[in-house]
Amino acid sequence: MKKIDLNCDMGESYGAWKMGADAGVMPYISSANIASGFHAGDPATIRQTVRLAVDHGVAIGAHPSLPDLMGFGRRAMRISPQDMYDLVIYQAGAVEAFARAAGAKLHHVKCHGALYNMAAVDEGLSEAMVKAVRDLGSDVILYVLSKSKNHDIAIRSGVRVAGEVFADRGYSDDGTLAPRDKPGAMIEDPQASVNQVLGMIEDGTVISLNGKRVAVAADTLCLHGDQPGAVLFAQTLRKVFNEKGISVATP
Repeated sequence: MKKIDLNCDMGESYGAWKMGADAGVMPYISSANIASGFHAGDPATIRQTVRLAVDHGVAIGAHPSLPDLMGFGRRAMRISPQDMYDLVIYQAGAVEAFARAAGAKLHHVKCHGALYNMAAVDEGLSEAMVKAVRDLGSDVILYVLSKSKNHDIAIRSGVRVAGEVFADRGYSDDGTLAPRDKPGAMIEDPQASVNQVLGMIEDGTVISLNGKRVAVAADTLCLHGDQPGAVLFAQTLRKVFNEKGISVATP
């Protein structure tokens, strides 16, 4: 039987600003990536999202970002490998503490936005991210872009790693995510998303925006909780997975 982890970026509210449909999506996923305060999230939101995950039996992950609240962590910055290490350790530590207080543990780390994309193509940043996750403990899994430089380095290092694919994002020919401002980078048609997902899980490939067939390793699938109709999309994915005999479980 094919298996996929269904993850979602969550806890991205901040103060009086509310974002995402966390409560509605949580029953349909297997792991949650919880914003750690640098692009979104705050202590109360982390606590509440951890509690929601625990109540639904969902694995708890940290979602570290560049320090970019105004840009939602999507603006690239020049950082050193040491900066990468410190950013991951600091933010994952916050989520880990709330998880421990709720009687749970940190399951994984998935970086956010520009930080995620920068590490996908940069050897030094990838090595620093991998070292940070290793130092967080042998049970912690690193979620990274499938078949990326980050993925290769994580595998070679021996840390537990899951290759991530995306239901609602277009791909470039090299397997990286197409820039958000490029036509086709965001997939808004639910059926097109489902077709892409099934291709990645069942065939191990995705069709790039230029029509090239690109190999992927689909260990975990990202569902964005802030996209319009996120709850309905999560329900649709689970229905399709059930029909296709694809189980949903953490790595």
